[in-house]
Amino acid sequence: MAAGKGTRMKSRLPKVLHQLGGRALLHHVVDTATRLNARSAVVITGHGAMEVEASFDHFTLGMNGFSLKFVRQEPQLGTGHAVQQAVPALADDAVVVILSGDVPLTTADTLQALIARCAGERLALLTIAFDDPTGYGRIVRATAAPDAPVLAIVEHKDASEAQRAIREIYSGIMAVPARWLKAWLSRLDNRNAQGEYYLTDIVKFAVADGVPVVAHRITDAAQVAGVNSPVQLAELERALQLRQARALMEQGVRIHDPARFDLRGTLRCGQDVEIDVNCVFEGAVELGEGVRIGANCVIANVRIAAGAVIQPFCHIDGESAGVDVGEGATVGPFARLRPGTRLGRGVHIGNFVEVKNSALADGAKANHLAYLGDATVGERVNYGAGSITANYDGANKHRTVIGADAHIGSNCVLVAPVTVGAGGTIGGGSTVSKDTPEGALVVARGRQVTIANWKRPVKKAPPAQ
Repeated sequence: MAAGKGTRMKSRLPKVLHQLGGRALLHHVVDTATRLNARSAVVITGHGAMEVEASFDHFTLGMNGFSLKFVRQEPQLGTGHAVQQAVPALADDAVVVILSGDVPLTTADTLQALIARCAGERLALLTIAFDDPTGYGRIVRATAAPDAPVLAIVEHKDASEAQRAIREIYSGIMAVPARWLKAWLSRLDNRNAQGEYYLTDIVKFAVADGVPVVAHRITDAAQVAGVNSPVQLAELERALQLRQARALMEQGVRIHDPARFDLRGTLRCGQDVEIDVNCVFEGAVELGEGVRIGANCVIANVRIAAGAVIQPFCHIDGESAGVDVGEGATVGPFARLRPGTRLGRGVHIGNFVEVKNSALADGAKANHLAYLGDATVGERVNYGAGSITANYDGANKHRTVIGADAHIGSNCVLVAPVTVGAGGTIGGGSTVSKDTPEGALVVARGRQVTIANWKRPVKKAPPAQ
């Protein structure tokens, strides 16, 4: 169900498209559905339907043969009315699992257990006990016994004082045989305090028809937590990040402080990886054995080979082209690696160095305040402080090639397209726009002029008032 407006989010963006861990809330839910060996998922849209449906244009499904369908709920007349819109898309022999698009952290294992409780013949409800169940539908059982049959779900606004004292609540998630669900949905009415068609009313129909109603009760509140406000979204974000951090630490990753760790994509780690505080990982990131990530780094879409060290305050984002950091390389602090960067073994990229769409061969170094764009840099090149490749002529990008063992002095400009021969040296402060031969010293700068006894201009005093 993904039709609601989410008024309390105070946002023009449909609630189910707000981001959690770098992905839309609804995408988390559908991705979980793909791990249930389901035949299909039916997404019920309403508010912002076109935007919600378009968000799946580049969605990667978790398994082959899984179909994604959309139906619309217009207007929105309650949860029962929402599910009624999906009836034509439901096969009669199916078990239907009803999920909420704003409840993103329910695990596949929990849902599999719920489906097992349903067993194709029962109505199974996912429940949990809260110290303060205000606002939630209460689970009314035949007796006080924990496994007693469920007789009804009573919405908070319709509950008596005795029913409001019940702590066990309905999470909004259920598994139900489609053949029964379709029959019960046709019997819904809106005679209640809200004037809506409640999906929860199907429980009383099940009881009346002699269909067992069972509950699968869990204790992890994060799995049933919904998002209705920015505050709740932030709380759930931290719950997700702690869950991800624990999973990595159980694999052997050393995360200095799980409360200051953010993963907004996928992170694969080799043995003895160490991650300092306040690091953000986005997209697809691979860290090889013994990699160390310093504090306050943002790292996205990159493969970092074994033994590499990323010093604090670095920004690395390969976007669609990716970034590769070679074995034993050192990056930072305060470095930026952009898409298409390829660093060989033992490469050094120092403070305030930016590299874009460039390959640096083994042992090359750019240690200070430099820019390398659209460059091919040979082995053991030393690239001086303040030097840049001028790769853009205002219309097109051009490549710079620097041969092995070349030395580029400080504050140089290499105007592409240009090739610096292997073993050559470019004198500091040079602007080089023509290819240079191997082994040569090239100096391309104006002759120094000295004017003795020169006087600096003096500012005139303002006229007297």
